[in-house]
Amino acid sequence: MTPNVPPPTARPGRADAFMPKLVLVLREGYGLHALRADAVAGLTVAVVALPLSMAIAIASGVSPAQGLATAIVGGFLVSALGGSRHQIGGPAGAFIVLVAATVAQHGVAGLVLATFLSGLMLIVAGWLRLGNLVKFIPFPVTVGFTAGIAVIIAASQISELFGLTLLHEPGPLLEKLPALWAALPGFSPAALGLAVGTVVTILALRRVRPNWPGMLIAVVGASALTAVLALPVATIGTRFGGIPAGLPAPQLPDLSWPLVVAVLPAALSFTLLGAIESLLSAVVADGMTGRRHRSNAELVAQGVANVGASLFGGFCVTGTIARTATNVRAGAHSPVAGMLHSLFLLAFMVLAAPLATYIPLAALAGVLAVVAWNMVEKPAIAVLLRSGWGEAAVLAVTFVLTIFRDLTQAILAGFLLACVLFVLRISRTTAISAERPPQSATPSDSTARATPPGVAIHQISGALFFGAAASVGATLDQIGARHRVLILDLAAMTLIDTTGANLLERLAARARAQGTALYLAGALPEVRRLLDLHHLHGVTHTPTVDAALLACEAGHPPA
Repeated sequence: MTPNVPPPTARPGRADAFMPKLVLVLREGYGLHALRADAVAGLTVAVVALPLSMAIAIASGVSPAQGLATAIVGGFLVSALGGSRHQIGGPAGAFIVLVAATVAQHGVAGLVLATFLSGLMLIVAGWLRLGNLVKFIPFPVTVGFTAGIAVIIAASQISELFGLTLLHEPGPLLEKLPALWAALPGFSPAALGLAVGTVVTILALRRVRPNWPGMLIAVVGASALTAVLALPVATIGTRFGGIPAGLPAPQLPDLSWPLVVAVLPAALSFTLLGAIESLLSAVVADGMTGRRHRSNAELVAQGVANVGASLFGGFCVTGTIARTATNVRAGAHSPVAGMLHSLFLLAFMVLAAPLATYIPLAALAGVLAVVAWNMVEKPAIAVLLRSGWGEAAVLAVTFVLTIFRDLTQAILAGFLLACVLFVLRISRTTAISAERPPQSATPSDSTARATPPGVAIHQISGALFFGAAASVGATLDQIGARHRVLILDLAAMTLIDTTGANLLERLAARARAQGTALYLAGALPEVRRLLDLHHLHGVTHTPTVDAALLACEAGHPPA
């Protein structure tokens, strides 16, 4: 069941741009019917989030209890303070690579500190209204790094899927694969069977009973088999000793200056990916509900959630697309659903912690294998590959660098390549052409005036910017000296930058030296404003080309 699509909401003003959606919901009036809908949705999301939170934590190199603490504390704060009605926060598969690398390099203490610093950065980014800038990340970049992360997640679960025993599992993919191959003879048939059974159960239930919690059912079934048959596989109990029956006491992370400096790059990566992931999730929720989220309020909430999660030993919190979509489909009315989802997870920790001891790690690896497969946006990749070599190149560069280098480098490289390709494409749309043939006695446009001898009229269309200035300038150099009057029709010029304005400034100086009268006709207000700043001497501005021709016939010299 999906909520009724409301009428479009007005854009928030500056005063309430950071007001949580929860406050607005309560102002509108919140009754028992809404609470009932939110409770059902919150329970549904909690059932999905329970195995995911533990699986993501284990794959990230931390304990399942830290994954649950992240979902409980971070998820509650994201919903209570966020700028989206339906956003669900918690640990996300997209962070597994970064979190695992941070734990390997700086330990759990470094991870917690990096999460704390990332939270502060997100708060600052929100207050500086940088949420709007994140929306400019090109679509091929997001598809590319998401697919790359999915490959890394799948590779990170191979050892658990096959029950392999490695003294040290390398992080980089090219080093990991030979180590896995060497350990392959010792694989565990029981672990592989549980993993395959988990995947098959999830996919089968998704097809025949899509409303059932397939992941939870699969994990519970695998746990029951492990306990009843005493299967020789690693479980949460054998690996981590189970999970505690509650949250730990909050405490500040280690704020020693050397550690702060050491984890700062990781914190920046958390911030960048967290901002992108959370706002993408909010956009998905908007598309499903017809609502409009407040991006900067969402960043502030994500920041507070990361700070809060770090105080309880948790790690990166972000908006999660799958759980947010589940929340919407379950009929959530307000952010209360997300807050209740966190409370339901807390109830599980308090009441059912001993049962988690029997959960096999192979089953959680199967859950993550399904998550990784779902992360790859197959239709989007197919569209991008068919769209042309430019989109395919951005997608490929981001994908390859994510797998073999670093996520931050991949996003930056993909973004820069997309910008360069955009400049090239826009420059091809800029053109300069003769608007009317000289000495035309019968203009093609019956309302247009004939072009007198010695007068050249050329039209510049598109954007006159640094990417197109060279080609336009070469054409202008060829036409200026042969005529006593040059009229440039700028009505179709959509924009101009300082490079383009400087080009026209140099053209005006050359026209004065050659005794050529220069008219600029039909410039848009923004174009005219920038041209006026460059003080084009000896140029006459007219509203139309015909007005320039009238001025020529009247013998008006350029101003």
